Amino acid sequence: MKKNPSTLSTATGTLLVIAAALCSTGPAAAQVAGGTTTVEATVSESTKLAMGWSVKKTLMGKNIYNDAGEKVGKVDDLIISPDRSVSYVIVGAGGFIGIGRHDVAIPVTQIQDKGGRLVMAGATKETIKSLPAFTYASDTGKRDAFVAAADKDIAKGRAAVAALEKKSGAATAEAKARIDLEVTALQLDLKSAEAKLTEMKQATAMRWREFEADVNAATARLRKSTDKAMG
Repeated sequence: MKKNPSTLSTATGTLLVIAAALCSTGPAAAQVAGGTTTVEATVSESTKLAMGWSVKKTLMGKNIYNDAGEKVGKVDDLIISPDRSVSYVIVGAGGFIGIGRHDVAIPVTQIQDKGGRLVMAGATKETIKSLPAFTYASDTGKRDAFVAAADKDIAKGRAAVAALEKKSGAATAEAKARIDLEVTALQLDLKSAEAKLTEMKQATAMRWREFEADVNAATARLRKSTDKAMG
């Protein structure tokens, strides 16, 4: 994405945490809410804070527009880098660009406040789609655990099919017919679970929850069939 050469105006300033890190002269004590501890804030810092962006009032939940006035996303979160040198707004764009959940991280310097409207110059649906999806580390962990559990259910299902097929080979004709029906039913549930999980794995990490319900339903049926077959 082409970086917008213009930066945030003096009126909007920078984010609170970045402004608080700037140093100047003329300190004035400020009391911390709910306590008696005081922190030092310069007159310059206080001015920057007052003129900066309020995450609650200015950013969170606000729509992002492009130069043509088209909505291209909505601010869902704000991420501050550990060293506080760069900050990003997390923009939920899926519903605006016609695909499933697609969150992207946009440097705050690429967002401008124009008359109370947040504008990302040069943004189009195509450029938003081309950006890599943003995912939280904790959410990735949950996805990995979910996939591992589903893989385990599928592995048990495959083992059950193999065991039934072996049992069928040594059974009488009458018993074989019954076992083969169980194998067929189990294989159908197994293939369904495999297909649903494959869809999830092929989707971007941020979209995995769109497939969670279907995979849950498929693996639940598979577990029931597996328990019945091995019972």
